[in-house]
Amino acid sequence: MKCFFSVLSCLAVLGVVSAQRQVAVQEGPLYRTEGSHITIWCNVSGYQGPSEQNFQWSIYLPSAPEREVQIVSTMDSSFPYAIYTQRVRSGKIYVERVQGNSALLHITDLQARDAGEYECHTPNTDERYFGSYSAKMNLVVIPDSLQSAAVRRTLHKVEQDPLELTCEVATETLQHSHLSVAWLRQRGGEKPVEVIALSRDFVLQSSSDYAQRQSLGEVRLDKLGSSTFRLTVFHVQPSDQGEFYCEATEWIQDPDGSWYPMTRKRSEGTVVNVQPTDKEFTVRLETEKRLYTVGEPVEFRCILEGQNTPDRYFAVSWAFNSSLIASMGPNAVPVLNSEFTHREARGQLKVAKESDSVFVLKIYHLRQEDSGKYNCRVTEREKTVTGEFIDKESKRPRNIPIIVLPIKSSISVEVASNASVVLEGENLHLSCSIHTAGRALGRFSVIWQLVDRQNRRSNVMWLDRDGTVQPGTSYWERSSFGGVQMEQVQPNSFSLGIFNSRREDEGQYECHVTEWVRAVDGEWQVVGERRASTVVSITALETGFAVTAISRTPGVTYSDSFDLQCIIKPHYPARVPVSVTWRFQPVGTAEFHDLVTFTRDGGVQWGDRSSSFRTRTAIEKAESSNNVRLSISRASDTEAGKYQCVAELWRRNYNNTWTRLAERTSNLLEIRVLQPVTKLQVSKSKRTLTLVENRPIQLNCSVKSQTSQNSHFAVLWYVHKPSDADGKLILKTTHNSAFEYGTYAEEEGLRARLQFERHVSGGLFSLTVQRAEVSDSGSYYCHVEEWLLSPNYAWYKLAEEVSGRTEVTVKQPDSRLKLSQAQGNLSVLETRQVQLECVVLNRTSAASQLLVEWFVWKPNHPERETLARLSRDATFHYGEQAAKNNLKGRLHLESPSPGVYRLFIQNVAVQDSGTYSCRVEEWLPSPGGTWYRRAEDTAGHTAVRVMRPDAALQVDTVVPNATVSEKAAFQLDCSIVSRSSQDSRFAVAWYSLRTKAGGKRGSPGLEDGEEEEEEEEGEEEEEEDPTERTALLSVGPDAVFGPEGSPWEGRLRFQRLSPLLYRLTVLQASPQDTGNYSCHVEEWLPSPQKEWYRLTEEESAPIGIRVLDTSSTLQSIICSNDALFYFVFFYPFPIFGILIITILLVRFKSRNSSKNSDGKNGVPLLWIKEPHLNYSPTCLEPPVLSIHPGAID
Repeated sequence: MKCFFSVLSCLAVLGVVSAQRQVAVQEGPLYRTEGSHITIWCNVSGYQGPSEQNFQWSIYLPSAPEREVQIVSTMDSSFPYAIYTQRVRSGKIYVERVQGNSALLHITDLQARDAGEYECHTPNTDERYFGSYSAKMNLVVIPDSLQSAAVRRTLHKVEQDPLELTCEVATETLQHSHLSVAWLRQRGGEKPVEVIALSRDFVLQSSSDYAQRQSLGEVRLDKLGSSTFRLTVFHVQPSDQGEFYCEATEWIQDPDGSWYPMTRKRSEGTVVNVQPTDKEFTVRLETEKRLYTVGEPVEFRCILEGQNTPDRYFAVSWAFNSSLIASMGPNAVPVLNSEFTHREARGQLKVAKESDSVFVLKIYHLRQEDSGKYNCRVTEREKTVTGEFIDKESKRPRNIPIIVLPIKSSISVEVASNASVVLEGENLHLSCSIHTAGRALGRFSVIWQLVDRQNRRSNVMWLDRDGTVQPGTSYWERSSFGGVQMEQVQPNSFSLGIFNSRREDEGQYECHVTEWVRAVDGEWQVVGERRASTVVSITALETGFAVTAISRTPGVTYSDSFDLQCIIKPHYPARVPVSVTWRFQPVGTAEFHDLVTFTRDGGVQWGDRSSSFRTRTAIEKAESSNNVRLSISRASDTEAGKYQCVAELWRRNYNNTWTRLAERTSNLLEIRVLQPVTKLQVSKSKRTLTLVENRPIQLNCSVKSQTSQNSHFAVLWYVHKPSDADGKLILKTTHNSAFEYGTYAEEEGLRARLQFERHVSGGLFSLTVQRAEVSDSGSYYCHVEEWLLSPNYAWYKLAEEVSGRTEVTVKQPDSRLKLSQAQGNLSVLETRQVQLECVVLNRTSAASQLLVEWFVWKPNHPERETLARLSRDATFHYGEQAAKNNLKGRLHLESPSPGVYRLFIQNVAVQDSGTYSCRVEEWLPSPGGTWYRRAEDTAGHTAVRVMRPDAALQVDTVVPNATVSEKAAFQLDCSIVSRSSQDSRFAVAWYSLRTKAGGKRGSPGLEDGEEEEEEEEGEEEEEEDPTERTALLSVGPDAVFGPEGSPWEGRLRFQRLSPLLYRLTVLQASPQDTGNYSCHVEEWLPSPQKEWYRLTEEESAPIGIRVLDTSSTLQSIICSNDALFYFVFFYPFPIFGILIITILLVRFKSRNSSKNSDGKNGVPLLWIKEPHLNYSPTCLEPPVLSIHPGAID
């Protein structure tokens, strides 16, 4: 692009300005990704005017391709439209001038909405318009889908280790694009170095730092699958240390043929640390010093420094004055020459490998001929495949010369003590330190000596060169008890300890040191002697010993405590015991006696006359001094008097015996014991109390202040009546809580009603008069006495005071009894339950007792009758009405809540109907313990109507007739269709229905003519039932059978097939059994009193039964079949009648025609009467056809 700009510039200079104006813009379409930075070039040529031209950029969006949207201009800041104004002002869109006739449009953060057709316009600067003034190109914005991902981590590698890193690179661009992947290494702030890269043309290349290694195959880039790129460095080097990351670039080819990197992404980095493996090594020789003395040890350390020494093989040799001492191969086994082998065998020399990098030569006893130069040589060896070692590099340090001097004493002695002045009995510690110019040559023998004030020298203790300690003659006994000890603290330090020092231990202590060295022949010889001394002074224990008695409370109050202190001077350490004895002279006596002794061993011994002090006296010795404090509590007159303390100073001897050194007596202390001043105050407040009779009277007596927390009080309670001059004692409680009733309590009988209480606070006393009476009214007050316990455990009265008065008025309670007056009506069936409720809405007192009485008014009985009564003690009683109506056992009373009473009448009967109510009496307890009736009230009435159940009995009325053969059995079923109650029982009876003599016979299924029924209907109502009923069998409700009817006796069988179906079977039927039958049912129910009564009765329809007679032939056959019966006995007669009438009429007409009629001769006419047919509906008699005489000539 730069070449293109240069060509255009040259053409302008050469004079082509005379050509027409030509605007050129970068060829499109261009594909760029969102968020990228894009540049579009635009230049103008063939123009006239100034050399610097202006450029204006616009866009035609795909949504409105005909509408120009102005973006940016080089000449007008107001050129951009609103949607681009902010981006232009913020510099995200700007125009860069390359030359006067060339410019670049920059869009730094490309957005999807920036896609469209861009136009570059150059305003005219020519004299006339000629040429083109604008050019267009297309820009396509696509999503940035390039991804480059790797795991961030840190790797630690050693030089020559392999390194593998992977990176995932992927893109989802739909346009044809190429990817290039590069692995780069960055170290600190340095510029990244390209390790290896795969270009967009699939060519591998590396930077100069990795080009050679890539060509040798040490660095590789492999593509695994479609998106994985792996970097492999087979042998890392220290120069590879740094952060490795993967960078992917997506390329697209522009229309001009050039490739443009649309987007570039970098992955997370992997930090690689490379530890170099240096094959070089150095050798250093060390020793502690260069100058030694014969017999001293020396150690030479050959130190090897290099990389991975544990994994490498080294051989070490030691030399003395260029002569080989010993050598040691990689196996660490030393080989010494003959001269040093003997010394190594005697333990005087050692060659060893201390660690992988430290080798040691040690000579334990130097000789003078060991002076010279020492050195070591280290050779690295390489182990071949056959296991042999090949020498490689060899190094040695500088020589170290040492000088071994002959033995010469150079010691100095210094003596020190823990103190120059010590107190008798303290421990004395002396130390003798030996200083040498070099290492100690041999051994030391030390002698401690004491030079006293008379310049007498004596050996205290000494230690010989073999370490044996021996005491001096005068210290032998003390040493045996451990009083004098000597020990070697360090090789050059010796101590002398004198424990429990005495006055004779004072003087100058001298330490005499002798140095010994063993000669070559093994004998010890003295090399030198040194001595040093120090002076120690010892102070006597009794120096300044004195004792003083003090007290801060010379005057105390009863029951208080006081302290007496015995101060001992000077201050002695704990090891110096002082025994202290307190002596006491009581008031009114002339001599002292021992009270208590604090012995030297810390024990306490009481005197013979100290029994009254033991329980109230504490003796204490201060830990930091020998001062003894005597503390006496609960002081009384017996502790008043003069006190004095005596101190004795003791010293422990070395043989554990004791010696009293001194005794001192203190000054006198006088202690006075006084009675305490009273602080008693009783509340004087007055109050008025009005309460109802039988309530408690609460009286309080408050002690506002008291002299002591341990004070006890005697409280006397009084009542003052207006009629009395003085108050009368009710109750007295003594200071030891004993009760004494007063005369008023005895006279009025108050003992059972009094309750006294002392509250936890201790200063409040309460008297409660229970069940107050009107006569208890009056003025009440208390009289308080304060008592204290003397230190001798005897009580004494300290003070007394009277409280304010409480005016008490007792009255009787007002009556507030009230019952619910709600009225009610109840209708209930027999055997059900009736609930009657009596509700107490209010009562006079919660402590009252109620008597509840239930009563009833019966119909036609004006007087009420008592049902039940619940007495005050909750006892249930039946009334007279309960006994009459058998209510006992059916009444149930309950009280679900206070004031609610429910009376249940169970299994009610008709006679229980009536009006019910309750009456309540309220009883209150009198203060004397008796109960009296305070009020009564009656509740509202409840009308109760008890009904019997409706009759619902039905017996099946549709029953078919039956015809049976003689000697067969026929069944009479009695089916009950419905009943009134499930508790019903039935009485069933079967009857035979026959027509009485002289009456009309009835037959089921055969009726008389309609005319006869109409004529006789009125007559039948007036006449009695013509049917005769004969009982076959009856079964009562109690399942008791009645006698069988005589005609059927022995031939009846009763069955109850179900609760509602009864069957009677008649066996061995005979023709006499033919007739009508019915069953009669009575329904019985139990009354609430368990008595059965008949509720209703019902009778079934008649059942027609025909029994065929097996002895007759034609008659029985005809009578047994209704159709045959009518055909034989009924239909022929009308036919025969009509036939006879016809014959007679024919004959009559024939006579008239012949005029030979008898009528003419005075003969009477022929009378033809209707034949009279008699038949029995029961077929007991055969039909008779009769023609009366004279009917036919």
